[in-house]
Amino acid sequence: MGRIIVPEAEALLDKEIKVLDKGFVRLVDYLGGDQRIVQAARVSYGSGTKTYRQDRGLIHYLLRNDHTSPFEQVILTFHCKMPIFVARQWVRHRTARLNEISGRYSVMKDEFYIPDADQMRAQSTDNKQARSEDLIDAEKTQEMLTEMEEDQKQIYRHYDEMIEAGLAREIARSNLPLSLYTEWYWQIDLHNLLRFLRLRMDSHAQYEIRVFAEAMAQCAKAVSPMAYEAFEEHLQYGIRFSREELLALDRMLEGGEAGLEGRAARIFSQKLEDVKAMKPIAPTEDPVPPTQD
Repeated sequence: MGRIIVPEAEALLDKEIKVLDKGFVRLVDYLGGDQRIVQAARVSYGSGTKTYRQDRGLIHYLLRNDHTSPFEQVILTFHCKMPIFVARQWVRHRTARLNEISGRYSVMKDEFYIPDADQMRAQSTDNKQARSEDLIDAEKTQEMLTEMEEDQKQIYRHYDEMIEAGLAREIARSNLPLSLYTEWYWQIDLHNLLRFLRLRMDSHAQYEIRVFAEAMAQCAKAVSPMAYEAFEEHLQYGIRFSREELLALDRMLEGGEAGLEGRAARIFSQKLEDVKAMKPIAPTEDPVPPTQD
């Protein structure tokens, strides 16, 4: 059997999806798609591709029950450009192959990230690692943005002068800030990409990496639309309850109180609020469970 061609993915190849002020995500190549997932899942008992409904049901079954290896048969290769601080969050997902531009071999470009004014928010009071919804005063915001830009220009000017003076690139680069843009090729299988998307598209993820995840999600959906649909149903919008929370739900269904206190009660309450906030979806035919012939 030849290479699987997915028209929607072909239309995206080598097209830059703009992200932030100077970044992008570009789908360079892909291997496989929904058809490859069902082929890999059915190979153990020799059944080929079935109807769309049966294939969709099988993919939902696999994802719902954590049968992950068939999704590893689909591979996507991206060319991405992002600020270094985003790259350092991104690279914590150690389930991909990457090649990043090297400041030892190349002179880094004069390209830095400047946030939009609506992202200049105060530090959260209840989350040590995140910003709040509160905007900084408009006048102060403009002052800070101007300082950022001036600092970046000065640091790059010094970097350029050190290069011109003959200093080794590997030393001169050490003074460049985290806002500098970097680039890499990032190759990852669909199973691990969906896990990446689940974490990085979450509302609690930092905005600057979330927008890159959203761009990559467009590519994943184009390559494997049925798998992406299952991802949305079972992972992205699914909510996991602990044993204690399930017992609380049971008590509530019986007409009683949840019986949780403190932080456990707050987490449980937030999950229920997330359920209420979910948008209704159009009714679709229920995925059928896989069957053996």
